[in-house]
Amino acid sequence: MTATVKIALIQTNSGRDVAPNLAAVGEQVRQAAGAGARFVLTPENVAMLEPVRAQALGKAAPEASHAAIPFFADLARALGIHLLAGSFAIKREDGLLANRSYLFDDKGRVAARYSKIHMFDVDLPNGERYRESSSFAPGEAAVLAPSPFGPIGLTICYDLRFPHLYRALAQAGAAILTVPSAFTVVTGEAHWHVLLRARAIETGCFVLAPAQTGTHAEGRRTYGHSLAVAPWGEILGDAGTDTGILYADLDLARIADARARVPSLQHDRPFAPPLPVEEKSAAE
Repeated sequence: MTATVKIALIQTNSGRDVAPNLAAVGEQVRQAAGAGARFVLTPENVAMLEPVRAQALGKAAPEASHAAIPFFADLARALGIHLLAGSFAIKREDGLLANRSYLFDDKGRVAARYSKIHMFDVDLPNGERYRESSSFAPGEAAVLAPSPFGPIGLTICYDLRFPHLYRALAQAGAAILTVPSAFTVVTGEAHWHVLLRARAIETGCFVLAPAQTGTHAEGRRTYGHSLAVAPWGEILGDAGTDTGILYADLDLARIADARARVPSLQHDRPFAPPLPVEEKSAAE
């Protein structure tokens, strides 16, 4: 494992059509590699952010014919970098989609693929309503990928709210956790920074979260603020709300240092789950 690595988080405002999205992010990836980044990460829905269910289902493609996969593979190989494609909408045989992240190595090979486990089915206080499960099927397995920078644990967006997933990845050896996202403005303002810092502190991992930003098709708004967080919880960089590139240098020795200070990953103990409290009626 290398001692240090320069990374780049690409912050995009993806639209509803694949070709212009790939053209834009390709330029950003080439710029990041030219600046010396060896690991470049892009957000969730990087190839297409289509809010209308029928159109998303119609535009998505199976993995074997998805235009974004060879595009990202060629970029990684040509630039000699590890490249995370935050996620693509992949059409499954059952007609539903998988929200799937791909890690490409510096030879352009798929080092790992991960399908988002937790579906964003929520009603927000401002009236926004999301039902990811109406179009997407949840993944069923956590994924840890090898890399020259140490094992990388792959997650996506709403997974961030389920700390047991990150703990399992860290206890399996993860050094870096990736969280490509398209967080809403409402939830981002309330929870984004604190959740990412918490996941880093709990696991002693670097947490890298490239994000969508701005206003998209149908008025959907995303929060931005791509973050790189150190294992002790410090924010190494925040991309704000503009599209662009956030760079950070990861000193990988800090992982062992953080875990030595508070070795909580070694301190799990079994316990019986709590019994539900019986509620008494008002009459009683």
